[in-house]
Amino acid sequence: MNISEAARIMGVTPVTLRYYERVGLIPPVTRKNGGVRDFQREDLNWIEFIKCMRSSGLSVESLIEYTSLYQQGDATLGERKRLLEEERKQLAAKYEEIGATLKRLDSKIEDYENGTLQEAEDRLPDWTAIDAMD
Repeated sequence: MNISEAARIMGVTPVTLRYYERVGLIPPVTRKNGGVRDFQREDLNWIEFIKCMRSSGLSVESLIEYTSLYQQGDATLGERKRLLEEERKQLAAKYEEIGATLKRLDSKIEDYENGTLQEAEDRLPDWTAIDAMD
């Protein structure tokens, strides 16, 4: 399929797909006569993987490294696994941070619902007093 069809199916623009290929986020796409990209199912799988990983916050640099290692073959299996484990560890830490923020927001919303917002606000630290100490 051509780049326009692949972009439509994957919910991105052709410019995005060209970028993904140019910087090495996806392996090079096969080309037809005249240099027209011919996206295959494997290419779409790569695009889906990159979209998922990027939406979770993985860095472009790590994903480029992963793709490069993949293209080098099975000799890089250990390195690829290590890279994914490190990214997972960072994502888990972010997940914990988001969980704590959600709990705080839930508590704040509950204060609104219970009519105790002012009491909760009064319990917050007085940061102006701390700033004055500097």
